[in-house]
Amino acid sequence: MLLNTTYNDPEIKLKIKELVGDPFPLFARLKMKRIGSPKLLITKCSRDIAFILDADQSINSCNIELRPFGIIIAFQKKLETYNLIIPYYKLTIYKGSSDEYTFFIDQHFIKVLAKSSQKTALNFINEIIANKHSYAEIFSNSPY
Repeated sequence: MLLNTTYNDPEIKLKIKELVGDPFPLFARLKMKRIGSPKLLITKCSRDIAFILDADQSINSCNIELRPFGIIIAFQKKLETYNLIIPYYKLTIYKGSSDEYTFFIDQHFIKVLAKSSQKTALNFINEIIANKHSYAEIFSNSPY
């Protein structure tokens, strides 16, 4: 779900909470060591996101935040902040031919460049993949 989160709107916060959960508490953040990615360069994206990103000629970049039940990909354009909310059960990640990773949800996608020289970015993406797998294991073993 693509949302404009520039303004403090309780309804939007509730939607985000329902989809990916609350932000991790401080103790969990310290234990995990990182819940946010370094700045990643956007190389390609879906039409709706491209429409937003083409608003000016600046470099298109994003950050990814871990949440208990998914991820949030955040980017800014013209003083507006946009978030692509992706729960783990809808998240699909593809590794491209070079150092590109594509994150999909429904009709939206964002392709980011994570060079092999950027060890922190690669480790963070691997952490997302591991969290997605552990989330799937927990809910596949559920009796409900």
